[in-house]
Amino acid sequence: MKLDRMIGILSILLQKEKVTAPYLAKKFEVSRRTINRDIEALCMAGIPLVTEPGKNGGVSIMEGYKIDRTLLSTSDMQAILAGLRSLDSVSGTNRYAQLMEKLSAGASNLLAGDMHIFIDLSSWYRDSLSPKIELLHDAILSGHKVSFAYFAPRGESRRIVEPYHLIFQWSSWYLWGWCGCREDFRLFKLVRMTELQVGEAFEKRAVPLPDLSSERVFPHLYQVKAKIQPEYKWRLIEEYGPESFAVQPDGTLLFSFGFTDKDTVVRWIASFGDGAELLEPEELRKDVAAFAEGIKGKYAGNSSAQDFALAAKYVK
Repeated sequence: MKLDRMIGILSILLQKEKVTAPYLAKKFEVSRRTINRDIEALCMAGIPLVTEPGKNGGVSIMEGYKIDRTLLSTSDMQAILAGLRSLDSVSGTNRYAQLMEKLSAGASNLLAGDMHIFIDLSSWYRDSLSPKIELLHDAILSGHKVSFAYFAPRGESRRIVEPYHLIFQWSSWYLWGWCGCREDFRLFKLVRMTELQVGEAFEKRAVPLPDLSSERVFPHLYQVKAKIQPEYKWRLIEEYGPESFAVQPDGTLLFSFGFTDKDTVVRWIASFGDGAELLEPEELRKDVAAFAEGIKGKYAGNSSAQDFALAAKYVK
């Protein structure tokens, strides 16, 4: 496109003192005549370009009007590049790397520079997630509703949503939009969406930014204390941080943290097998025992001590 090419020409001129028309023609794979027309268009747009004929001639921005290239240092540009690469990791394209080429025109050492930081925002479900991100992004830009089947702990539902923002938070991708079913703004997890389709256009409304604080999204309704065996210290650090537990004199770990719902507490404790014991809330110990009893019932036909190992920890 002509506009993209003109932006690219301007980016090169901001980075280089002077370039020739043949250089630009080769760079953008067009004729010299096309480049000359682009330069004329830039001049008409108010960009003070100077053309000099001859052996050492070329095109440059008039002295005094050029942006100081030190405005962004090499480390600044490399940080931008790391961020742009991270977006490419989820889009399934290289559009952001191409944008970086425009920004760093004439300074190719930036592209091959600091490669010590890699940010990959893709997930284990990249093959199915990337198309969703692309589709939702296009729907947001074009102002079209989306519909999808949504699977949540409370059950399956069909939603029609006005999409406004894609959000990466808590190691997952979410859509923030106006839900026609709930008549309010809602946050939807992309991996829980299926049968995603673009619908009719809509008139955009004022959009409040979502409150993504952990207290708002994950309110701590149950304050849990549990005794965890030391071999699971890595898991506590990974899931809740080193401040979530204290090492006891006998080597066990006294875990303390807030949870949003009872089922999460019960299943989390049970996931440790005999490596964890729930201490508080006292009333949830019965729920853990009932959960273990249910597992015991499924394997009762085998009648082996190994089959009852998990249930025996809690059913006393």
